Amino acid sequence: MAISQSRPKRKSSGGRYISYRKKKQYELGREPSFTKLGKKRVHIIRTMGANRKLRMLSADTANLFDPKTKSFKQTKIKTITDNPANRHFIRRNIMTKGSVIDTELGKARITSRPGQDGVVNAVLLS
Repeated sequence: MAISQSRPKRKSSGGRYISYRKKKQYELGREPSFTKLGKKRVHIIRTMGANRKLRMLSADTANLFDPKTKSFKQTKIKTITDNPANRHFIRRNIMTKGSVIDTELGKARITSRPGQDGVVNAVLLS
């Protein structure tokens, strides 16, 4: 069955909406990518208007911003230490925006959305 991002079938009161049409393609949703720690893998997805979305499936490096020196460095990711999205993502090594990762230069917080942007950007924590 297709994943839909359309209006729900039920109102907030619990009553049902009367269906007036079928699902439309622009309401289509997709499974989450669950970007894991590993060799870099990216899928290209065609979206509306023939635009493209880069879906990162796995990554082993991050573009790390150091606020003290105000410079970017590409560093290797060792492991994921914290994930506010879901506590079970930590042991599965799944990266999302807001995850805290352990890198060669220290701990960093991911600021990009790897499953949507196709890149892992992070800011070094003090």
